[in-house]
Amino acid sequence: MDWLDRMNAAIDYIEDNLTGEIDYKQAAKAACCPDYHFQRMFAFISEVTLSEYIRRRRLTLAAFELQQSNKSVIEIAQIYGYKSHASFTRAFRELHGISPTSSRKSGVKLKAYPRMSFHISIAGRTEMNYRIEKKPGFSTAGFKNCVNNDHAFNSIPKIWQEARQNGIGDKLQSLMGENSEKVPKGILGILSGGDWGKNDTFFYHLAVPYEKETPADMEKLTFPKSQWVIFEAQNPADLINAWKRLYTDWVPTSNYVLADLPAVECYYPPGHHPQNELWVPIISKGR
Repeated sequence: MDWLDRMNAAIDYIEDNLTGEIDYKQAAKAACCPDYHFQRMFAFISEVTLSEYIRRRRLTLAAFELQQSNKSVIEIAQIYGYKSHASFTRAFRELHGISPTSSRKSGVKLKAYPRMSFHISIAGRTEMNYRIEKKPGFSTAGFKNCVNNDHAFNSIPKIWQEARQNGIGDKLQSLMGENSEKVPKGILGILSGGDWGKNDTFFYHLAVPYEKETPADMEKLTFPKSQWVIFEAQNPADLINAWKRLYTDWVPTSNYVLADLPAVECYYPPGHHPQNELWVPIISKGR
């Protein structure tokens, strides 16, 4: 129930601030979850991004207020965070299919998105295979890409495709050498924080474990000594499913919380079993 309480506390914060400024970091703090993990978790669980949920809720309340009050359209627009009549009208029409002014007419059809709440549902899901390992600190070298969360499932495969075509993949391969058993192997896809709340973007690094001086055209990431939960994935679909079940099944029922560190997708060479793994830093609740 602790996980439910924390996620619902985040919704309380959002709902209490729909007519003001919503700080995404504060919402994540209410959920006791790292910022970028919270927004990814929210999207996987609710199947809508946090920014889209907020937009829908604000425009739902704006429609109610247009029908029930004598305030002007621009007054209501400003209450719900829109700085101009035009931007409010455009967003309102996209959601409701009509203009704000038309919504005041009797008998018009509008859409209402209710407040979200989180509950545990017993659904008889399949088992999850995972392992937990403690690893010493390590460093990586690689290339950073900015990815929009709404388009991540399409954008990330394109990043890998371009890496194969423009020689980045070969350059990373040349740096790999003999990876220690103490760190993730293979070529890594590392997800780190980004511009959540404004552009809903995060950083996706194509990298390899690398302890020498970082090449001039690459960026270095340093990981401290950490505890990791690791899920196997034989193909890209399994990897996406591992991400989803991490948030929807494993975290809510485990005795761990997500650490404020980047998560790592490991892509191994042909013939390796498993073909891929998802590594996520965690902290025991009892710590």
